[in-house]
Amino acid sequence: MALSKAPPADTPFLPKDTFKNDVILITGGGTGIGKGLATEFARLGGTIVIASRGAEHRASGVKAIEAMGGKAVDVELNIRDAAAVKAAFDEAEEKAGPVSILINNAAANFPTVADELSPNGWHAIVQAVLDGTFFCSTEFARRRVAAGKRGAVLNIGATYGWTGCGGAAPSAAAKAGVMNLTQSLAVEWAPDDIRINTICPGVFPHDDFPAAMKARMLPPDELAKNIPAQRVGEMHEIGWLACYLCSPYAAYITGHNAVIDGANWHRRELSMPLFRPVREWASTKNVREQERAKAAE
Repeated sequence: MALSKAPPADTPFLPKDTFKNDVILITGGGTGIGKGLATEFARLGGTIVIASRGAEHRASGVKAIEAMGGKAVDVELNIRDAAAVKAAFDEAEEKAGPVSILINNAAANFPTVADELSPNGWHAIVQAVLDGTFFCSTEFARRRVAAGKRGAVLNIGATYGWTGCGGAAPSAAAKAGVMNLTQSLAVEWAPDDIRINTICPGVFPHDDFPAAMKARMLPPDELAKNIPAQRVGEMHEIGWLACYLCSPYAAYITGHNAVIDGANWHRRELSMPLFRPVREWASTKNVREQERAKAAE
C-alpha cells in the first residue's frame, strides 16, 4: 500500500482565472521544480516571467508554458547580484507588467565534505540560496509597497534547514536562513498586505537534475521504498501547494514553512539504517573516483 495518488494534473482545484491579473516571476523557472511551478500558475491564468542566467533554460521554460496555451516571457537574472535583480524586475515590468507574485526557486548545491569546501564554493551556494532570496524578496517588496499593492512571495526551503545534513552544510545553513527569513519578513510585511511563505519539498523526480546527481539517484520505484508514503511526489502536487499559498484563498497564511514530503522527514526507527561517514560518499576525491569508474564501464 501507499498514499493515494493525487488527481491528474489538469484537474481543477482553484478557479481557472485565479491568477488572471497576476504576473508571477519565478527564479530558476526554466527547469525542474521551477518549471513545474510555472506550469501550474500558468494553468490558472497567470502571466509567467521565467528568470534565469541561462538562455537555454529560459527558452525551455517559456516553451513549456506556451505549449499549454499559457503566457510567458523571460528575463536574464543573476540572483547573487542586487543590481542585476533590480534590472531584471525593470525588464519584467516592461515585458509583462508589475510583478505581483515572486517565487524564489533558484538555488545552488553540490555534495561535499565541509572541510574540503573552498571559500568560493561556500559563497557560491550561500549567495545563491540566501542572498538571492533576500535580494529578490526585498526588491519585490519595495515595488509593491511603493505602488500600494498586495503581493505574495514563496520561497523553496528544505527540511534539512531544521535538521542539518552531512555533505550539504552550506546549503542546509542557507536554507535555515531562508526559513527564518520567511518568518521575519512575514511580520514586517503583513501591514503592507505582502505575504511570504516557504515550501520544503521532499522527493520530486524530474528530468532536469544535473548529470552527476542523476548518476547517483535511484529510480523512482526504489526511492519510494525509503519514503513512508511509499511513493515519490508528483510535480503538480507541489505546484498546487504553491498556487494555494500564493492565492487569495490563503490570505491569512504568512510566515509558514510548509513541508510536502509524504512524512519522510519525520521518519525515525528504533534501529536506524547503517550510518555512512560523509567522507565515504561526499569527498571530492571519492566522487571523482566513482565518476571515473562509471565512465569506464
